[in-house]
Amino acid sequence: MCLAVPMEVTEINDFRGIARMGGVSRDVNLMLVPDVKVGDYVIIHAGSAISILSEQEAKKTLDLLGEIGMDSE
Repeated sequence: MCLAVPMEVTEINDFRGIARMGGVSRDVNLMLVPDVKVGDYVIIHAGSAISILSEQEAKKTLDLLGEIGMDSE
């Protein structure tokens, strides 16, 4: 089973970036979301950002993950 999770982009360097969820930061590929900006939330799957989503939608998903014990904090 694969799981894609929302993460906040904290750094961008060309088509690579750093994304954060809770206390966890990851190096991610940003080639599929060329319009992404620092502070945007993206869906990360297999190390790549596959779409940009609203902060409201990201927080809703993160809250649900927290309810089932999958939060990263």
